[in-house]
Amino acid sequence: MSTRSRIFIGIFVVYLAAIGVLLYRVAADFDPRYRESAEESLVDTANLLATLLERRTYDGVIPTDELERTVSELSQRTIDARIFDIVKTRIDLHVYVTDRDGTVLFDSQGKDVGASYLDWRDVSKTLEGQYGARTTLAAPNDPTSAVMYVGAPIRERTATNASGVIVGMVSVGKPVASIRPFIVNAREKLLLVGVISTAGFALLLLFATVWLVRPFGFVRDVWRTLAREPGSIGTFGRRLAYAMRTAFADMRDALAGRSYVDQYVQTLTHELKSPLAAIRGAAELLREPMPEAARARFAGNIEEQVQRAQTLIDRLLELSGLERRAALERTEPVSLVQAAYAARDELSTLAAQKGIEIAITADANATINGDVFLLQRAAANLLANAIDFAPRDSKIEVTVRATGRLVELAVRDRGPGLPEYARDRVFEKFFSLARPDTGKKSTGLGLALVKEVAALHGGSAKLANHPDGGAVATLTLPRPKAR
Repeated sequence: MSTRSRIFIGIFVVYLAAIGVLLYRVAADFDPRYRESAEESLVDTANLLATLLERRTYDGVIPTDELERTVSELSQRTIDARIFDIVKTRIDLHVYVTDRDGTVLFDSQGKDVGASYLDWRDVSKTLEGQYGARTTLAAPNDPTSAVMYVGAPIRERTATNASGVIVGMVSVGKPVASIRPFIVNAREKLLLVGVISTAGFALLLLFATVWLVRPFGFVRDVWRTLAREPGSIGTFGRRLAYAMRTAFADMRDALAGRSYVDQYVQTLTHELKSPLAAIRGAAELLREPMPEAARARFAGNIEEQVQRAQTLIDRLLELSGLERRAALERTEPVSLVQAAYAARDELSTLAAQKGIEIAITADANATINGDVFLLQRAAANLLANAIDFAPRDSKIEVTVRATGRLVELAVRDRGPGLPEYARDRVFEKFFSLARPDTGKKSTGLGLALVKEVAALHGGSAKLANHPDGGAVATLTLPRPKAR
């Protein structure tokens, strides 16, 4: 991955991280907000029950028989309430009543009647005329058993005290677990909205930026992708993904600005230094008197270095042109078998100089839809790379086979194989390994071109070591969908 891509992705990751932190903070705030809402409802319920009890309270005595019957019938009541996505089927309330001393007169759970609750905060504060509330674990070792309680005073009005004297209290409790489904549901919806919003924003940002960089180019590339032979869904997806990748590259390069151009200029300058230095040295020596054989050798060296520089420039222009193409303008049925034979004929002289035999094994039906020139260039580059690393008087095996929906062109040599440090870099531009027989490096653009050709056809390219020695380069391309 290039530095420009890392920077762009890094900025986007920082944006995602900021959105993630914001969503996390909002989601974490759901729990206290929902508890506050539940507590507010408990205040209403407790005061409603206190008002009902006050109607029958006389001389400090609080009758609870009617409340007991009501709570008993309420517990048996059938409920089927759908609250958005949550279904409620039962009442989740705990009610108890105490006298002015905190002694329990009634408990809806029927377990603590006669016990003193004066130590509980909701009881003591309410009997003192203050707001009393507490949250307590029903099971001490279970943090999910928390219950919220809210108290309301029971007052008895007298002739001397119109506001009434507190003669007891009623407390209503609700398990926190009963509101947890609402919290979980709200967090899931927040996460879904966050993901959709982030993805939508990122997609909109990508389209908007690409449109600003090349307003009609991207639309044209997508239209060409849609207008081509439909093929399979996977093939169409790969073509569209490649169009998006090219659009992203254009956007990234436009944002990178001068640094993108500087990188290419610096790399090209670095690669041209060696042939230019060799040409200058040979030219200076040719001015001096020397034997004819030496003069011919230096002249040949100049010619060789000029050819090297020309090859570098041609390859760079060829690769640069491929990087700007998001879709093939015209496709036709192409036999990878014929592409393999054409590559062998093109490089037969180079192979013969090292005594290398090129054997081709192929399936006759290994045909795809693509650009015949680009596919022949890709096959030739793979074969040329194999010849460079193959030992003298060895054999290179070229295999073309059709497997299901794919066609593979594999080129295997008997060379030293791929070093571990180079496995992730062999398809990078300008990366090259020293040739075993000469110690020289190539332009480092051949395999990069193969990768671009593969992606342009919706396929892939890889280079790996063969289990029996040497390296094997594989070009994998999708077959056209049968009609």
